[in-house]
Amino acid sequence: MMNDTPADKGPSYRFDIRHLSVEELARLGMAQIAYVKPVMMNGTPAFAIHAADGTPMAVADDRDVAISAILEHEMLPTLVH
Repeated sequence: MMNDTPADKGPSYRFDIRHLSVEELARLGMAQIAYVKPVMMNGTPAFAIHAADGTPMAVADDRDVAISAILEHEMLPTLVH
């Protein structure tokens, strides 16, 4: 009988998304991942939404609104500090 352990399923990869280059992040799925970054717009705090490759997509007044917009477009939100 074969033991069904993670080692039997082939190689496993771990990485820290905070250390990916723009090119690596885009290869993960530019159409599936968007990130939210706190910014200042005209002296007012806001939250910019960017595609995985860094392309600006939108700005929201509230972090939760930015995350909701990403989810509405069936993308995975990621926060950037």
